[in-house]
Amino acid sequence: MAPEPDAVRREIAIRAPIDAVWELVTRAEHVQKWFAFDGARLDLRVGGAIEHFWAEHGRYRGIIEELVPPTRLAYRYSAVPDTEPEPGRQTRVVFELSAGADGTTTVRVTESGFAALDLSPEERAAHLEGVRQGWGGGFAMLAELAERREG
Repeated sequence: MAPEPDAVRREIAIRAPIDAVWELVTRAEHVQKWFAFDGARLDLRVGGAIEHFWAEHGRYRGIIEELVPPTRLAYRYSAVPDTEPEPGRQTRVVFELSAGADGTTTVRVTESGFAALDLSPEERAAHLEGVRQGWGGGFAMLAELAERREG
C-alpha cells in the first residue's frame, strides 16, 4: 500500500496582475466568492485570525504565521470544524504568488501536515480528498473571478 501523502498542492496561472490577485486571496469579501462561500474573516497581520465558514461543513479557524504582501501568506489551519488550530488538529496552508513577465500571476497553495492529524486512516483519506476537491474547485473560481475583474 502506498504511503499517504502529507500535502495537497495546487498551482494556477491567472491572467491578472499580482496585486489584484493578492487582494482576492486576502480580503474576506473576495474569499467568500471563491472559497468560503458562507463567510470569511481575515485579520491580515502575523498572529491575526482567519475564519472560513461553510454551512454544510462548519467554521474553520486559522492563525497567520507569515505575511509578505503580495507574495506570501502562511497560516496554521484547523482540520476540525469549530476548533482552534493546535497539534493533532491542524494543517499548514501556504499561498505563494509570483508575477510573470506577461502580466499573469502564478498562485501556488500547499496545505501540509495531514500525517500528524489525530484521525483514523479512513478519516484522513476522506479529509485529504475533501481538501483536494476544495482547492481545485476554489482555484478555478479564483481564476475566473480575477480574470472577469481584469477583463
